Amino acid sequence: MSETPSQSRSGFDWQRWLPGLVTLRNYQTSWLPRDLAAGLVLTTMLVPVGIAYAEASGVPGIYGLYATIIPLLAYALFGPSRILVLGPDSALAAPILAVVVQYAASDPQRAIAIASLMALVSGAVCMIAGLLRLGFITELLSKPIRYGYMNGIALTVLISQLPKLFGLKVDSEGPLRDIWQLGQALMEGRANWTSFAVGAGSLVLILLLKPYKRIPGILIAVILATLAVSLFDLGNQGVKVLGQLPQGLPSFAFPWVTDIDLVEVVLGGVAVALVSFADTSVLSRTYAARLKSPVNPNQEMFGLGVANVASGLFQGIPISSSSSRTPVAEAAGSKTQLTGIIGALAVTLLLLVAPNLMEHLPNSALAAVVIAAALGLFEFADLKRIYRMQPWEFWLSISCFVGVAVFGAIPGICIAVVISVIEFLWDGWRPHHAVLGRVDGVRGYHDVTRYPNSRRIPGLVLLRWDAPLFFANAEQFQNQVLAALDESPTPVQRLVIAASPVTSIDVTSADMLAELDKVLEQRGVELQFAEMKDPVKDKMKQFELFEGLGESAFHPTLGAAVDAYLADSGVDWKP
Repeated sequence: MSETPSQSRSGFDWQRWLPGLVTLRNYQTSWLPRDLAAGLVLTTMLVPVGIAYAEASGVPGIYGLYATIIPLLAYALFGPSRILVLGPDSALAAPILAVVVQYAASDPQRAIAIASLMALVSGAVCMIAGLLRLGFITELLSKPIRYGYMNGIALTVLISQLPKLFGLKVDSEGPLRDIWQLGQALMEGRANWTSFAVGAGSLVLILLLKPYKRIPGILIAVILATLAVSLFDLGNQGVKVLGQLPQGLPSFAFPWVTDIDLVEVVLGGVAVALVSFADTSVLSRTYAARLKSPVNPNQEMFGLGVANVASGLFQGIPISSSSSRTPVAEAAGSKTQLTGIIGALAVTLLLLVAPNLMEHLPNSALAAVVIAAALGLFEFADLKRIYRMQPWEFWLSISCFVGVAVFGAIPGICIAVVISVIEFLWDGWRPHHAVLGRVDGVRGYHDVTRYPNSRRIPGLVLLRWDAPLFFANAEQFQNQVLAALDESPTPVQRLVIAASPVTSIDVTSADMLAELDKVLEQRGVELQFAEMKDPVKDKMKQFELFEGLGESAFHPTLGAAVDAYLADSGVDWKP
């Protein structure tokens, strides 16, 4: 077999790992004007949003721009999506802030070192997961639990920005305590109402213009707020402003901080990785469906990881895909990753040529940008539907929401994962099962509790188990089997397990089946199976069960199992 052009003699498939170069090779000149225009339009959002989300994460705004430039360039090479825009994100602000506030001690350099270290951890987790083809892991969190987590994140982010809206500074100790401190400050008259007027006005304008996708509402609000501060000299009235940005570009620096709990930083980085990839996965699938292009979740995770590592090594913070900037790029006509490159170069030019352009940008306006983004994270409408259809999943979502709101973002995601695992185990621990009978006029065999008039075969129990057999439900399975035998209206000669829903067994359940076979043998009952899948049979052979039961104990269909019983027992029964 000849070697493809994309592979070297060592077998390295660069097209897989560098999809951006593939796009460049196939680039059409007709795309260039649209990519250029989209990149310039995108820049109008990259700057204020990057600064705002950095401030919300507890680091100076300039590092939000660094985390905008480098990841966009990295993702353009390693990311598979032609349309996604990466950068600092409101959903990541809470987990970053939780670690930064605890260990930075109001030291900006220490804060960015911690945030950059979290970006490295997050990037490493995503890259390793992508290499190991673990792109499916985000599917482990159910939709209600994702809603609960994101609602908690949205509330946490919103609360963290409220003090900035009032021109106040509070020591963040969790959402509930932050609200208490804010309330005390307002009661003591420490709020700056001019700052609040600027921030609230910016927030109202952003929300009013949000439905109009082609109007850059955030940019307009930020420009007007900056002009108001500059023209009316609001800085002398206590309105806090961004101040001068350092001129120049980010430099390579490996982040390292002493006197911190590395375990907590690592956990924070893992939490960021889960959130960022979950968001990126959903967004990439959405645009892939819209653009009729394939989705590669493993390469998506790898590209996101590379972008985070690049951000961490060049004084940036953890990043994710953006559900606000990506639609802007698409609406402006973006065709390829060149749009992100143009945006990154434009931000770079701004830092080199006009770093003081945003000197009078008020912090309360930046808080308004983040609050507007946080409001967009809330999901209530679909929760109403979930409550109507399955209340217990609604309450799982609420539990996850409360966990994030009370304990913070990082413990919250741990709670989300634990709840998700418990939900999975609960479904498998107490699965549905049914004794089957024949219903006149209906083909097949059906649950006797749903069809009380169904006919059961004398001396035969057909039992369907609607779940894999594993350690958590092995004892439950055995108990239900014995209960079905005891409740049979006739003495039982044979038990047939309708095993089509059983997709797997483990050592614990295999030992249980061996023990059950002995118990049934003492009671004069044969244990047999119908419709068992071949992979499950292979496991039974591996666990030394198949030979003991014998080939004749396995039937291809329920009908074949019934026919074999009727032939062996001589029972006069007509299907």
